[in-house]
Amino acid sequence: MEKTDVLVIGGSAAGIVAAVTGKSSYPDKSFTLIRMEKETLVPCGIPYMFGSLESSNKNTVADGVITKAGINLKIGEVVSIDTKRNICRTAEGLEISFEKLILALGSTPVVPGWLKGADKENVFSIPKDKGYLDVALAKIKNAKKVITIGGGFIGVEVADELNKRNKNVTIVEILPHILSLAFDETIAIKAEEILTSRGVNIRTGDGVREITGDREAAGVLLNNGDTIDADAVILSMGYRPNSQLARDSGIKVTEKGFIIIDEYMRTENANIFAVGDCALKRDFFTHKHTDIMLASTACAEARIAGMNLYKLSTLKTFGGTIAIFSTAIGDTGFGAAGMIKSTAIKEGFDVVTGMFEGIDKHPGTLPGTHKQLVKLIVARDSGVVLGGEVVAGLSTGELINLIGFIIQNRITVSTILTAQIGTHPLLTAPPTAYPLIKAAEVVARNI
Repeated sequence: MEKTDVLVIGGSAAGIVAAVTGKSSYPDKSFTLIRMEKETLVPCGIPYMFGSLESSNKNTVADGVITKAGINLKIGEVVSIDTKRNICRTAEGLEISFEKLILALGSTPVVPGWLKGADKENVFSIPKDKGYLDVALAKIKNAKKVITIGGGFIGVEVADELNKRNKNVTIVEILPHILSLAFDETIAIKAEEILTSRGVNIRTGDGVREITGDREAAGVLLNNGDTIDADAVILSMGYRPNSQLARDSGIKVTEKGFIIIDEYMRTENANIFAVGDCALKRDFFTHKHTDIMLASTACAEARIAGMNLYKLSTLKTFGGTIAIFSTAIGDTGFGAAGMIKSTAIKEGFDVVTGMFEGIDKHPGTLPGTHKQLVKLIVARDSGVVLGGEVVAGLSTGELINLIGFIIQNRITVSTILTAQIGTHPLLTAPPTAYPLIKAAEVVARNI
């Protein structure tokens, strides 16, 4: 039997960050990370393997991140956890004892049982599995027509990347608009317009009844009776927590399979933590359970678990999931943080919105200047920012992160209006018309 002070199961983003943070916080403790995969993919880079990166080999995390931190790395599959004796057992028969355990089990793609034809050849999901994706990429390379079922972030990004490879690509989304769980309608429509202008076909407001074809996929049959031909079909219909190991070990999970944890990422057993896609998420404002799965959220949870392994800190807790998204279609970035307007209203908030479109450099005649649109969703009674959306250039990612920081710290519109900002012609919007502040001005006029 091998012994370690801290055992981390899972080697994707959450597992790596939990182990590295834990080792940094408790350098005298021994850490072991065990994962099934020989190589770890960068999760957010997976869609770009279908186009820009050309190969999965350009989308891997070097093991040196783990080993150079003084963490013992093992490749193997944990098949059981004895939570009373603090022992894990692998498929190869190895037993590892631990003081603390961090479950970073991740998630698996949803392949609905009701979807007829999902088991045909040339039908692929998008797991974080290098071997599986290498086979999928090789087969899709010869396809001329590809359908992605699902118009969320991964479906949109994969479709746009395949479009770069001169594929005839169609996104099929059952909701009225793509990306509509993250963006209000006006922003989602902008994304659709850009994708369409780039050559991607979009069918919204109708779901897929069946994947057609004999042995191989030949297309899809929609609920309205229409058919769309294709040589390959990609399922991008969401993910479910990979928590069966926890369930089998007697660790409590929700009906949807999320491991139940507290604000320190601890399960009911104080020596066992869970982080990332397998762990329960609670909305930042309502504390209701949410299905959000993001690498950035997973890493925040992982840092909290790592820091609180042996000593709790009242300052290092997780107050709830804000959900900060960003993506890019061509040279246009789309970002969202917190609640969209429709969700806020549904939850019972009385909201005011403000939107302003400016530019991300100044003067606007500078090369590479891009429009920068900011929308804020604000609680009328307090002026606290509940959500925000951005459509801009390369500044989108960091600007939506700033809005996420504003939400997390419950900053009000009044504070934004009096904020001191640094600007530069090549790097930011002008100080006279900074879109974030101008959007706050619109809100302030309507409160």
